[in-house]
Formats: sequence, C-alpha cells, structure tokens
Amino acid sequence: MKKKTIVLGASTNPERYSNLAVNLLESYKHPIIAFGIKQGIIGNTSISTIFPEIQDTDTITMYLGPKNQESYLSKIVALQPKRVIFNPGTENPSFYKRLEEAGIEVLEACTLVLLRTGQY
Repeated sequence: MKKKTIVLGASTNPERYSNLAVNLLESYKHPIIAFGIKQGIIGNTSISTIFPEIQDTDTITMYLGPKNQESYLSKIVALQPKRVIFNPGTENPSFYKRLEEAGIEVLEACTLVLLRTGQY
C-alpha cells in the first residue's frame, strides 16, 4: 500500500538522511512531498519551501531537530496525518504528547529501516 508522505526537513545534500529517505521513498513508489528551507530537487522530487497543506497525508517523516520543530506543530496537527515518524536525532517527547492528544500516531523510528524491512 502506497503512503502519501511528507519529508519535513528535506535536503539536496546526498549525505543527509532526509535525502536518502526521499530517494528510497521514490524507489518504493510512495507519493512524496519534500519540504525544506532551500528549494532544490532530489531524484524526481522537488523540494518546496512552502509548508504543504496536503489532505489525506498518511505519514510525516521528521528530519528537523527539536528546536526547529515547534513552528510546525499546529500545521502538522491541522493536516491530521495518520502518523509522524521521528527519525534518530529528532526525538521530542513534548511534541509527541501534543500530537497524540490530537489523535496522531507517533513513532520513534528510522524511515530508512522501516522501508527496507517492509514495516513502512
């Protein structure tokens, strides 16, 4: 089942995990919306600098550190994704609580591992 995914904190730097995630999501044919602070392209996916307001989003995968997440909380809650994945280095328990109160599943996991092991 293909899951519409927003990659929050996408980067054109091929050494960044967000870049690897976009490429891997593409290879698994998941619909992707990449959001970052700089426009660019990863594979066939354009990075938008405008926060996506895409309804029916299944997953938001987080590649922003905790100090950069706060300004997106209300936007994420408004989208009502099914889940938000906090990749290593993005853990933020106070953010989890607020998402869970809004009925959004929270996972502390690695998107790359989930994809490669068929658990995505």
